[in-house]
This record gives sequence, C-alpha cells and structure tokens, in this order.
Amino acid sequence: MKTLKIAALLLLFSAATAANAQTDSATKVKAANKWVKSHEWAKDLKIKPDPSINSVEFMKQYESDKALWSKVFAFLNDNKLATMAPGKYPIDGDNAYAMVSAGPPKKLEEVKWESHKKYIDLHYVISGKVKIGVAPVSKATVTEPYSETRDAANYNVDGKFLTATPKEFFLFFPQDAHRPDIKVDGADSLKKLVIKIKYKE
Repeated sequence: MKTLKIAALLLLFSAATAANAQTDSATKVKAANKWVKSHEWAKDLKIKPDPSINSVEFMKQYESDKALWSKVFAFLNDNKLATMAPGKYPIDGDNAYAMVSAGPPKKLEEVKWESHKKYIDLHYVISGKVKIGVAPVSKATVTEPYSETRDAANYNVDGKFLTATPKEFFLFFPQDAHRPDIKVDGADSLKKLVIKIKYKE
C-alpha cells in the first residue's frame, strides 16, 4: 500500500513538473513573439521577418550580440541591394558576411535539404519569387554527415514549402533544415541575399 502511495505521488510530481515546463515554454514563446512583433530589434527595417522564424532562438541570438545584429539589419536595410553586384560582402569580419547571387531559380531535385552549425543563415529575395522548404532537423534523416569545411549537413525530410518574396526575410538556425531557391511557375529569375551570422551557443 505504501509503495502504491509513493508511486502515485511520483506520478503527480512528474505531471506537475511537465505542466510547469510546458507553461514556462509557452511563456517564453509568447514573450519572444511579442518581441519580434515590436520590431525593436530593427526599427527602420521595412522587410518583415517570416512567421516561420523561431522567435525564441531569434531573441536569444540577438540578445547575445546586439551590435552584430544591428550591422546585419543595417546591411539588409541598404536600398542599394537592387543594384549590388553578385559577390561576397563584409559586414563584421568572420562574425557576419553577405553573399549576393543572381541567376535562374532551381528545380526541386537540384536542391538538397541542409543545415549549418557555425552560422545562422538569413535568406532574402532581392528580386523574384521562389519556394523555400523548412523542416526541423530533429525529424530529418542525415544523407550527408556534417562537414566542418562546408559548415553543412544534408538530409531527407518531409517539410513545408513557403513562398519567399522581397517582402520578408527568413532565418535558419542550426536546428532548422532548409531547401532554398526552388522555382515557382512564372518566376524565371532570382536575385538573392544570404547573410551568414556567427551562431552563439
């Protein structure tokens, strides 16, 4: 009888702990969503963050180095992006740099699911329209193990596909697999910005 009471108490304790953890998590998400919507992280930026962005991770990374993120958003807010030539552009040494590319979008089978460990990816379509796949790494099967040289791993995963336009930017953290630059019918050209931002543990 005593053993049953102890077991029942342990079950109640476990349930209460799980409920508290869920409440804490929901509170964090709510606070982070409110922070993203406040736009205090980049008041002058007209481009909106896509709703798919992990707001909790975004807030954590921003708070870890506000000066760096200010430089990133200043670059993103540059109205010369439309005329900027393809190439690599410095933002803050190895902590953040930008790459501008131009060319036709890709067929679905030409693009692999990928994720990165050292850098966060900020993707922004300067002109054009493409589909971009998003999925959690936790649900993905590794097809090519992580390479330090490429700072990338590749996967198979069932994800959702979102439309990327000049109205929004995307952020992909190490826990996010993504499959970018996929052709949309009627959109034959693409000019794209990717900003690599050092990930803080």
